[in-house]
Amino acid sequence: MKEFFRLLKREFKLFIGNSTLRTVFFLAPVFYATLLGFVYKSGKVENTPVLVVDRDNTPLSNQLTEMLDDNKSIKIIRYLQEPLSIKDEVIRHEAAAVVIIPSRFEGDMLQKKYPELNVYINTGNVLTANFASKALQLTIGTFSAGASIKALQKAGMPAAKAATQYEPFKANYITLFNTTGNYLIFMWPAMLAVVLQQVILLAMAVSFAAEFERGSFVKEYLKMKKWAFPTMLIKVIPIWVFSILIVGIYYFMHMIFHVPMPEGIFNFILLTAVFVGSVSFLGVFISILIPDALKATQILMVIASPAFIISGFTWPLSAMPAFVQFIANIIPLTPFLQAFKILLIQKGSVELTFPYLKHLSVLLVVYAIIGWIALKIKLWFIFKKSASQEIALENTSQEDVE
Repeated sequence: MKEFFRLLKREFKLFIGNSTLRTVFFLAPVFYATLLGFVYKSGKVENTPVLVVDRDNTPLSNQLTEMLDDNKSIKIIRYLQEPLSIKDEVIRHEAAAVVIIPSRFEGDMLQKKYPELNVYINTGNVLTANFASKALQLTIGTFSAGASIKALQKAGMPAAKAATQYEPFKANYITLFNTTGNYLIFMWPAMLAVVLQQVILLAMAVSFAAEFERGSFVKEYLKMKKWAFPTMLIKVIPIWVFSILIVGIYYFMHMIFHVPMPEGIFNFILLTAVFVGSVSFLGVFISILIPDALKATQILMVIASPAFIISGFTWPLSAMPAFVQFIANIIPLTPFLQAFKILLIQKGSVELTFPYLKHLSVLLVVYAIIGWIALKIKLWFIFKKSASQEIALENTSQEDVE
């Protein structure tokens, strides 16, 4: 036990004394949390440019343009004459959509000929396209309904009846979960989890590999050569302790950016603890398997880099091929984000997160076991080789004396 605490103290000193690890583990999460917080601070995309080509230029077309301009989500750039190339104008103004009001728009409406508006959506950026499309549908739909009701009223129909004639039934659309469509609440906390996984893997990449490279492992861990699991704990405990600090900083930044905390805070703490544990044991396994610190870092970054994309957070896992789903399910970030979404965005019951907590627990146990097996084998080879070298040196010394 005394040797365990000596080596644990040494590990803390090595961690704090390594400037690269200090920068990556402490500064990177704070930097990314602040940067991403300000990126998504507005929560919504507003004043998205939309081109309106008004071929009619009449009071009714002007009214439609003004209504579109009153929508805060979009900013209207009006053309009374059609440009030579609409596509070039879209690119020049980074417009999300183009609304083309046809000639004789007002005349056809007054004569009940039902003119058609052409709306072109720029899906070069799906996010802004969705925001612009939603805003245009709402405004154009409101204008169309208002125009139809006015026409019926002019024909002598009472306003209440005119409304029912235009809209024979009502459809109420009620949004669930993140009702304001706030992108800060949706993306920012998830990206913090990505950063946390990234820095843990980076720190663990050099834990064993660096010791093997510089040859200090045999000397320092001689008395621990039969104790593989305690040796693993010596490497991961500093990561666990400093991860608590990072999560605390994240909590503080949630308050700064006014992002709500997840439901069931104790369950969230347990979920985070299992997530940190599984990620750190994954890092331990790779670090033992790859004795070169640089290669271990590269491999872990290959694992971590696509983790968010294939996690199912923004694109459903069911829509991915089976082999991609398999890769996603062996990365701890995937079940963590699924449970995190339930607690933070959907405000669901804690019981709904249990399958994902179980998934994470299985990953933790599996990575701990295979890490322990890999280290056990590694210790046997290292100390066997060291013993052989010592015997060879002793024989050489005896021969020299003789």
